[in-house]
Amino acid sequence: MGRVLIIGAGGVATVAAHKVAQNSSVFSEVMIASRTESKCVALAKVLKEKYGTDVRTAAVDADSVEQLVDLLSQYKPDIVMNLALPYQDLTIMEACLQTGCNYLDTANYEPKDEAHFEYSWQWAYRERFEKAGLCAILGCGFDPGVTSVFTAFAAKHHFDEIHYLDIVDCNAGNHHKAFATNFNPEINIREITQKGLYYENGQYVETEPMEIHKPLNYPNIGPKESYLLHHEEIESLVINYPTIKRARFWMTFGQQYLTYLDVIQNIGMARIDEVEYKAPKADGSGDEVVKIVPLQFLKAVLPNPQDLGSNYDGETSIGCRIRGLRAGEEHTYYVYNNCSHQAAYEETGMQGVSYTTGVPAMIGAMMFLTGKWSKPGVHNVEEFDPDPFMEQLNKQGLPWHELHDVDLEL
Repeated sequence: MGRVLIIGAGGVATVAAHKVAQNSSVFSEVMIASRTESKCVALAKVLKEKYGTDVRTAAVDADSVEQLVDLLSQYKPDIVMNLALPYQDLTIMEACLQTGCNYLDTANYEPKDEAHFEYSWQWAYRERFEKAGLCAILGCGFDPGVTSVFTAFAAKHHFDEIHYLDIVDCNAGNHHKAFATNFNPEINIREITQKGLYYENGQYVETEPMEIHKPLNYPNIGPKESYLLHHEEIESLVINYPTIKRARFWMTFGQQYLTYLDVIQNIGMARIDEVEYKAPKADGSGDEVVKIVPLQFLKAVLPNPQDLGSNYDGETSIGCRIRGLRAGEEHTYYVYNNCSHQAAYEETGMQGVSYTTGVPAMIGAMMFLTGKWSKPGVHNVEEFDPDPFMEQLNKQGLPWHELHDVDLEL
């Protein structure tokens, strides 16, 4: 039994909160906090009506270490689930250290002024968490998260050496919008428009955005054009599994999405630097020059990912395609999950992309509170025993499937 603080009230946090409420034997007390407390209150009301769970709420600016320290000192959670934005990872980790709280997140830190993703900023906290006797679990969503656990499971049960790892992420759903992103538009577009990156023969190879792509077949879906991207879990996996010769990450995109994205970039709306804009004063006395970030403005006018679920059909398919050696012989292995957008919506009111991230976040917190994943320091999820996590995936709505010695297409 443990006390959990969920920071964030978006789609992922909503799913995680539903799953926390469904597992009251593990999560004895729950608080949800975000910058806008009214969102937390609305979510708490749903959880009370649906599960009978009493949830406390609070307002907190996750950019402020001082506010976070005050909240954590008052509530004293056993673990903080950071389901806010990656910009806030370091402030929340700092507050956890100052108040003696354990930590979990779903995505690595990135600075607001640069689209740059790597674990070095968070790994720098390792010694401090170790000395404090606190555990920080990094990247406990689906990718990163489940895909890293899939890799650990494969290494434990099916391979002596993993040589080739391809993480494949397909969203074959349709939200029936002209253009929308499946999670925070600002984070999503920053990620996709950056140069690609993969690991091969001990070094990283950089590519132009969307330069490398090919059709891949996904279970129950069929062929979908898949694009090589830079994705954070590769960085930790090649360290923790040094036999890996090549590691890549692939994601599917429809042509309409890519066309809109191309236009957004060409007209400057994907910029993350400030531009000056002449806006009318509120009192009508003329104009004033204000500074805006184009991508943040675009986020404000795009559909909210939380509102996509009701009309979303189709499914996601995310997994790992692995080639390596077992007892001196080469084998292939494909482990994956397919998730229905409609099933996710019916259970939690959110679409499948939020569901596939929120459920693993809850499982990670469960692993900590039940003592299965608990050691001082800062750890990526593949550093823990994958078996109890894999067991819970099947129980919590994300069942996984295995294919042995098949054509990986990569």
